[in-house]
Amino acid sequence: MARKVTKGFVQLEWVCPNCDGRNPGPEKTCQSCGAPQPENVQFQRAAEEKIITDDKVADAVRSGADIHCGFCGTRNPATAITCSQCGGDIKEGMARQKGQILQAAAPLPKVLTCTNCGNENPGTQSTCSKCGAPLPKPEAPKPAQTQAAAAQKAAPKKKTNWLLFGGIAAFLVVCCVAIVAMFLIPSKSVQGTVTDVQWQTSVPVQEIQAVDYSNERGNPPSDAYNVSCYTDSREVCTERVEDTGTGYGEVVEECHTETDEYCSYMRDEWTTLQTYDLSGNDLYPEYANPSIASDQRIGDAAETLTVYFGTPDGQETYSANSVSEFQQFQIGSVWTLKLNVLGGVVSVER
Repeated sequence: MARKVTKGFVQLEWVCPNCDGRNPGPEKTCQSCGAPQPENVQFQRAAEEKIITDDKVADAVRSGADIHCGFCGTRNPATAITCSQCGGDIKEGMARQKGQILQAAAPLPKVLTCTNCGNENPGTQSTCSKCGAPLPKPEAPKPAQTQAAAAQKAAPKKKTNWLLFGGIAAFLVVCCVAIVAMFLIPSKSVQGTVTDVQWQTSVPVQEIQAVDYSNERGNPPSDAYNVSCYTDSREVCTERVEDTGTGYGEVVEECHTETDEYCSYMRDEWTTLQTYDLSGNDLYPEYANPSIASDQRIGDAAETLTVYFGTPDGQETYSANSVSEFQQFQIGSVWTLKLNVLGGVVSVER
C-alpha cells in the first residue's frame, strides 16, 4: 500500500493574461498592471523552489482552495465569508481546482532580455530593471515528440519529396543486395580437385547429477529440492508537487514497497561427464562407443566434415552438411566450386 508524506510546500506563480507579468502564487492581483487574477488562470511551478514548512502556510493550505467571487471574480481565501472586493456572498463563488500534478519549470537562464526595451536582466527577475515591463517566463523544454509535432503544425505544409524517399529506399535496397551478393551469391566458379578430407566426431556420456542454483529470481521449478527462498524488499519513492488552489504547491512524497523472491535450490539434470572424440582422414567417419553404467546415457553425437580442394588460386575448404554428402568427395575427384566475392565456397557441384 502506498504511503504519502507531505514534505512541505512551495510557492507557485501565475502569469497575468493582461500583461504577461509573472506573479507569486499568493498574490491575487498582478504586481505589474494591477489586474485581478482571473479564475481560469492556472498556477505554475517556479523555476526556483524552496521548501516552506511555515505553520501559517500549512494552515492556509489545509483550509481549502481559494474561491473566486461569483459577482466580481475576485480571488478570496476559502475561510472568507464575504468578498474582499465587492462584499458579495462567497458561497456564490467557485473554488479553484486543486490536486493537479504540476510539471517542473524550466531552469532560469542567466540573462532575460526585456521584450519592451531590450535591456538584459538577471534570470531571477520578473520585471525589467530599466523599464519595469514584465519579463518573459522561461519556457519548459518540451519532449522531442511534442516539439516535432508543434514544429510540424507551425510550419507550412510542404509537398512530399517522393524523389528523395525513392532515392533513400533505392540506396537501402542496393545495400541489402550487396550484402547478400557478398556472402551468399556466387561471383565466380573455379575447378577444384579434392586433395584431402578430414572428419572429427564427438560422443558425450551423460549422467543425472544434482545442479546447484543460487539466488535465482522467481519461483523454483516443480522438481527442485532443498529449496531455500527469501524475499528482498526495497522502498521505491516518487516526489511530486500538487496544486492546492491557494498559490502554494504541496510537495508530496509517495512511497511503496516492491518485493522480489529469490530462491536457491538443487535440481537433477542430465550433465555431460566426458566427451569421446575421434578423427580421421578418410570418407568413413567413426563414432566412439563408450561403455556406460546403468544410470548413464549417450548424448547426441556431433561431427565436423571438412573437404580440402586444390584450385589454381590456392587451397579452398568446404564443410559437408551430412555424412552422405561427405562420402561423395573421393580423393582426386574434380568439382566446380562456387565462390562469393570474399572467396568463400558457397556451393560445390560435379
